[in-house]
Amino acid sequence: MRLEIRDEMPVDETSIHALNAATFDTDAEARIVDALRGHGRLQLSLVALECTGLVGHIAFSPVTITQPDGAVVEGIGLGPVAVTRKRQRLGIGSRLVRTGLDRLRVGGHPFCIVLGHAGYYPRFGFERASRFGIRWERDVADEVFFALELAPGTLSGVSGVVRYAPEFALV
Repeated sequence: MRLEIRDEMPVDETSIHALNAATFDTDAEARIVDALRGHGRLQLSLVALECTGLVGHIAFSPVTITQPDGAVVEGIGLGPVAVTRKRQRLGIGSRLVRTGLDRLRVGGHPFCIVLGHAGYYPRFGFERASRFGIRWERDVADEVFFALELAPGTLSGVSGVVRYAPEFALV
């Protein structure tokens, strides 16, 4: 099937909500995306479409790293990413991630943070965030919290605590 990846449009909002609610165990991710959109914090939101309709979605929103000296560095966070259950493991999620990361690089974003599967995100160049001296404000296993420099050296000398947009408190 032909797959098209494009920016989210207003007509997609209901389908994006339904996809996120159906893909995850609860509707928390769907509510987070809605809240991010409502507060203007979706920096990049892409959909994957086939002839049958919307089959995937990825969202990127602001994150900050507060360094030990109190300085704040701004970056971007990936998530959630969702693919309809019937179309998972066919490369749709990977295409969404790659397309999103490419767009972020072109847009000049310095780095991307993600909390996710240990076997999935390293294929896109993500490394354990702890390698950079970065940790999440919540307790989380080291092997599922990642960072990616979107331009070489952008995390050089950066360490501290990552905070996602306030909408993520819904989880």
